[in-house]
Amino acid sequence: MTDHAGTRGRPYPRGVARVQSVLTKTHTIAYRLTGGRIGGTLRGMPMLLLTTWGRRTGKLRTTPLLYLPVDTVFVLVASNGGAAQHPTWWFNLCDYPEALVQIGPARGRVRAVPATRAERQRFWPLLLEVYPRYEEYQARTDREIPLPVLHPIDRTIFRFVPARYKQVHET
Repeated sequence: MTDHAGTRGRPYPRGVARVQSVLTKTHTIAYRLTGGRIGGTLRGMPMLLLTTWGRRTGKLRTTPLLYLPVDTVFVLVASNGGAAQHPTWWFNLCDYPEALVQIGPARGRVRAVPATRAERQRFWPLLLEVYPRYEEYQARTDREIPLPVLHPIDRTIFRFVPARYKQVHET
């Protein structure tokens, strides 16, 4: 996985970063305690908890993220809100592509790979259909926003994806 970052994008002031950190921790706690009943969706799109191993510390790091289930994979968007730098969890996946996800009450292992050009062409319009702000985020930065594709190792996790979010399309 690549770790290229851009030079243009929205910077995150320290105050905003602190608030974002508190909101992320609160969201993660609520999601875990309720099995995703609280925090399982945001703006009509499903959310999962992604747990990666820190590339520098080796500690587990959990982030709530929007995802799109397509066929047999989960597609993420490493937008970082259009910031110049990729999100930390992306760099963690670059170094340690095996991670954990929680979808609702279920947890399972996944292996992350960057979307191929063909997958990106297929997934990007689907992502914009469900969350159009990704287009704004891409316009804010000169880096190409990565699309990590999570391949479940523990396949039973799919049973917990709400049917209304599943995308199955002809390739």
